[in-house]
Amino acid sequence: MKEFYDHRETRDPAAREAELLAHLPTLVAKAMQAPGWAQHLSGIQPLDITSREALANLPVLRKSDLPALQSAAPPFGGYVGDAPGSFSRLFASPGPIFEPEGAQADPWRSARALHAAGFRSGDVVLNTFSYHLTPGGFILDSGARALGCAVIPAGPGNTEQQLQVIAAYRPTGYTGTPDFLKILLEAADAAGLDTSSFRRAVVSGAAFPPSLQRAFAERGIDGYQLYAVAECGAIAYETPAREGLIVNEDLIVEIVRPGTGDPVAEGEVGEVVVTSLDPHHPILRLALGDLSAIMPGTSPCGRTGLRIRGWLGRADQTTKVKGMFVRPEQVAEIGRRHPELGKLRLVVTREDEMDVMTLQAETANADLVDAAAVGETLQAVAKLKGGVSLVSPGALPNDGKVIADERKYD
Repeated sequence: MKEFYDHRETRDPAAREAELLAHLPTLVAKAMQAPGWAQHLSGIQPLDITSREALANLPVLRKSDLPALQSAAPPFGGYVGDAPGSFSRLFASPGPIFEPEGAQADPWRSARALHAAGFRSGDVVLNTFSYHLTPGGFILDSGARALGCAVIPAGPGNTEQQLQVIAAYRPTGYTGTPDFLKILLEAADAAGLDTSSFRRAVVSGAAFPPSLQRAFAERGIDGYQLYAVAECGAIAYETPAREGLIVNEDLIVEIVRPGTGDPVAEGEVGEVVVTSLDPHHPILRLALGDLSAIMPGTSPCGRTGLRIRGWLGRADQTTKVKGMFVRPEQVAEIGRRHPELGKLRLVVTREDEMDVMTLQAETANADLVDAAAVGETLQAVAKLKGGVSLVSPGALPNDGKVIADERKYD
């Protein structure tokens, strides 16, 4: 079994860094052909951007600002120079944020991550990420097929039908959230169905605590984490060394002080900022709102890429629940649709190894509020189900939080 995806994974780190930096002037020049980037980088000379220090002087573009920017100049806010028709697929993630998919093979760079997790040609993969409007399903689908795997485009939900598919095709691999894999396995147990064909999994979109890793391992399933976003695909991935996540090739990852673009010292927790060298869709210093930290040295697995500690929380109130981003703007939209409610606070917790959302809403008269209707609005806006808890005026903390992530992991 081939251990590495290609020679690039084990090359000298200095050679990798030199190649990344050599592409920067061309990348900046290409980006600035789009009006959004031209305005964002006004006064910048592309030929001057030849080092990490020069890159760090460019302003960050915040992912949280994309919905407003794209609304003002649809579909991409002027940050994509090529016409929508030149891409293979066009997506709309919650926010909404509009994203294009390149026409090249493995456009989201996920094949490398799947290979590190043990996926190989001939594997049958149950892909439970969503294929509806959002790119999650296609990010893993394209990578698995690039490796020569057969993919079952299952998407999330429909547990009973998924169990029928598992029984028929006997998939060896799983891609999706760890929460849904747990649901499938427990449902199969209850139905007396065999899921022993699963040998490996790549999970993303939700926490993968040690307790859940052990639970899968006890079933013979090796689970690996993938850090990916809709804007630039697979950013970093876990390997058998289980020591941090390896940053993908053709990406430059910085860790900056939240609220700024200033890189922090190695090991210090800060916000993840990504630059993608994709010439068809260049991305310069996109601040993702996620927290992580750079790890020293290289991985014992033999891969020499930069390592990060993985997802350590959010630098802003936007959070990820069951693989979907939930934003303060969405909570505000619920309030606009239900003027009978006062202050709102969306609380995210963990129960039985799964993410749980509860919308806490102040109201002076609970008898006049249809909690079920509020729950339906929550699902319509966030694309996720959640509970609704009505509380008296003044009961919610006066701390400015619209989304409170209270998840605890052992």
